[in-house]
Amino acid sequence: MITAGIDIGSLTGKALILNDKEIIGWSLLPTGPDTSKIAKSAIDKALVQCGISMDDIEYIVSTGYGRVVVPFADKSITEISCHAKGAHWFFPEVRTILDMGGQDCKAISCDENGKVTKFVMNDKCAAGTGRSMEIMAKILGVLLEDLGRLSFESNQPVKINNMCVVFAKSEVIDLLRNDVPKNNIIAGLCQSTSERIGLLMKSVDKKPEFAITGGIAKNIGIVRRIEEKLGMTSNICFEPQIVGALGAAIFARERLERKKRRKKK
Repeated sequence: MITAGIDIGSLTGKALILNDKEIIGWSLLPTGPDTSKIAKSAIDKALVQCGISMDDIEYIVSTGYGRVVVPFADKSITEISCHAKGAHWFFPEVRTILDMGGQDCKAISCDENGKVTKFVMNDKCAAGTGRSMEIMAKILGVLLEDLGRLSFESNQPVKINNMCVVFAKSEVIDLLRNDVPKNNIIAGLCQSTSERIGLLMKSVDKKPEFAITGGIAKNIGIVRRIEEKLGMTSNICFEPQIVGALGAAIFARERLERKKRRKKK
């Protein structure tokens, strides 16, 4: 039974293919203006990886911001449900999930089946998300993937006062003009983000088994500070950006199983 999940986010498009309960292929691509084209490119790349064709896939679920414009999907499901389902697949004991994506952050509580019981998100501002970190990296002239490491090369993190990305950007530029060391600014940005996320996490029932998904999970500077603030160790899978696509593929398998059971009756 081969199913697939397509997750079209604000920064990346992901596709993942399951053969029963085994991941056999996945892809991760930057998004562009043509969502349907990105979705097709993502699934094609995953298909090449596992050596099958589109005709072999029996059911496809799409998720993410672009889920409604994936033309070949059989069903679309919210990214909140898909991240909970995917995180539960990787870590069955997890009951608390933090999804730090390109455009927002979501704190999620789930039950023993990976079903969402409560969630809250910071959809009013992109501060602390993948997009904001991408902007800050460009201003600072460093690679995005180096931000976390560089944040630990400072003993004097600068306090970033502005919650809004636009004003925080101006604040960082002013700090650079005043010759404040870059690493101090980066440490301040990571600290500010972790504080914001700590407030977000207070809105859900935090359980000891905790997972982080999304691209910011690759920023060790933010992850370690969040863990310290929450007093919890995070579970992060080998590629945290595919968790939503995995959840979508699992939903696809479950729907296909129900469909086949109905046919047998």
